[in-house]
Amino acid sequence: MKNRYAVILAAGQGTRMKSKLYKVLHPVCGKPMLMHIVNEVKQLNVAEIVTIVGHGAHKVKEVIGSSVSYALQSEQLGTAHAVMQAREQLEQKKGVTLVVCGDTPLITKETMEQLIEHHKQMNAKATILTAKADNPTGYGRIIRDASSNVQRIVEEKDATAAEKQIQEINTGTYCFDNESLFSALKKVNNNNAQGEYYLPDVIEILQKQNDVVAAYQTENFEETIGVNDRVALAQAEAVMRKRINEKHMRNGVTIIDPAHTYISPDVEIGQDTVIYPGCQLNGLVYIGSECKIGPNTELLDSKVGNRTVIKQSVVTESVIGDEVTIGPFAHIRPQSVLGNQIKIGNFVEVKKSTLADRAKASHLSYIGDAEIGKDVNIGCGTITVNYDGENKFKTIIKDGAFIGCNSNLVAPVTVGERAYVAAGSTITDDVPEQALSIARSRQINKENYVKQNNNEGKS
Repeated sequence: MKNRYAVILAAGQGTRMKSKLYKVLHPVCGKPMLMHIVNEVKQLNVAEIVTIVGHGAHKVKEVIGSSVSYALQSEQLGTAHAVMQAREQLEQKKGVTLVVCGDTPLITKETMEQLIEHHKQMNAKATILTAKADNPTGYGRIIRDASSNVQRIVEEKDATAAEKQIQEINTGTYCFDNESLFSALKKVNNNNAQGEYYLPDVIEILQKQNDVVAAYQTENFEETIGVNDRVALAQAEAVMRKRINEKHMRNGVTIIDPAHTYISPDVEIGQDTVIYPGCQLNGLVYIGSECKIGPNTELLDSKVGNRTVIKQSVVTESVIGDEVTIGPFAHIRPQSVLGNQIKIGNFVEVKKSTLADRAKASHLSYIGDAEIGKDVNIGCGTITVNYDGENKFKTIIKDGAFIGCNSNLVAPVTVGERAYVAAGSTITDDVPEQALSIARSRQINKENYVKQNNNEGKS
């Protein structure tokens, strides 16, 4: 909507993470936590998202991209000061502004939409997203009057013993009338122990002006978890993983052991596919229906067709067809394309190669920079010798060819249709179609060799 805006606070250094990586770029289920928030906010149909950056600003922009605008908080002087950095983009605009922290990766578009709707219903100038915490220690408490109206937010260090017993906490996510927000921000001071400008002070300023301040309590405290250290990062990872796995199971996917299955948010899986324990599905992965994946299989940025089986193997940036069997212990490296009904067996490595339908490499082979035709059989121990130390070269094996065990195909080389390569051959020249190529030393048998050597040794 034209009158909706969002400010994402992502300028903090995150010293408690004890990491060289900027805090909001730490991954949760394979995706930077800030990206989770940006993706959810985008679904609210906001006119503009302003991300407040500070430490590591260049890296954040590189990861998040140009779908949001940025404002720099060169000095971290508090949350109110951070929001104020968006004044150039937002100060003169009418509408509703959502403010959300960049270290809350579990918050959903549904909860933020409910917050905005409650804000509109209450005709409020500010609405606080709150939650009920079983252990509210460390959080600001929401103080309400007898009519359940919000009076103020009291921080932990300033709370009385009675106030510390309150379980409704401030999550750090707010909804504001945009003009009222920027007007109040100018009145925030830093007369506090930290010498910083705090966004909750805007609430007090609005109340003193007799403006309506509301609160919307979400039923899901887990969504509001802020990630400030590695412990909280692991907690967020567990919650997100559970959420993702449950979504797939409700959509008709069997996950044998959800606690030990790791699926990124952008993965798509067809019905009646079974995911076995220990699998990691990362990045942009698409898996068709009726597949069996795992156990202990890793897929990254790949597409898998229907009724395919992948056991204890790694597939990266590749396309796999229908009714393919891979593994165990196979490695499909980037830019590989496997057609339908392919068989890739144990300890086979495929790199930057195309295999047409029904091709087979059942065990112990390396296929690199190759074009393999239909119905090709590649024997055990075959190697496409693609690298001369400086350049890579291509091997072409045409339809129906048969490559015997322990063959070396020294690229660039072509094996013609329905040709045979004898076991143990090193092929350096093209093989014509339907030919048999033998390229190995002639066998020599030395009669009585052992007997003669033994007699010499005794004399």
